[in-house]
Amino acid sequence: MYQRVLLCYDGTEEGRNALKEGAEVAIAMHADTHLLAILRTTGGMAVPDGYNECYFKAEDEAAQQILGGGVRWLNERGLEAHGHIAYGDPINEIPLKARELGVDLIVVGHRNRSPLARWWSDAEDATLLELAPCSILAVVVPEKT
Repeated sequence: MYQRVLLCYDGTEEGRNALKEGAEVAIAMHADTHLLAILRTTGGMAVPDGYNECYFKAEDEAAQQILGGGVRWLNERGLEAHGHIAYGDPINEIPLKARELGVDLIVVGHRNRSPLARWWSDAEDATLLELAPCSILAVVVPEKT
């Protein structure tokens, strides 16, 4: 059913759960597996005071470590995973990478936003569901009881 899977991983609890469930799907489907880490960048915006090249280099190295750890974890489970890093807004970068790789499933972790975060968000913004070229598996972290 799914021949090429894109797992989106950021090292958070939600990302780890998505990695685990996505790996199970990829193993069951014998899918070509890709792991994507995304660094949010300032893009064309002015760089805030206090941020310099060393900060961005350290951020890139941290993303490489998270990505490398995820790829190793997948390899230990018998998947030959390919790691990728993208820079920018995940809502834009995930669909771009999915199209580039020709994936038929995107796996992401879901984090509930606070009411304040929802209030500040722009209702005009497109969602991943609207931009994705394929199916999406949104992995939800179970509530702690």
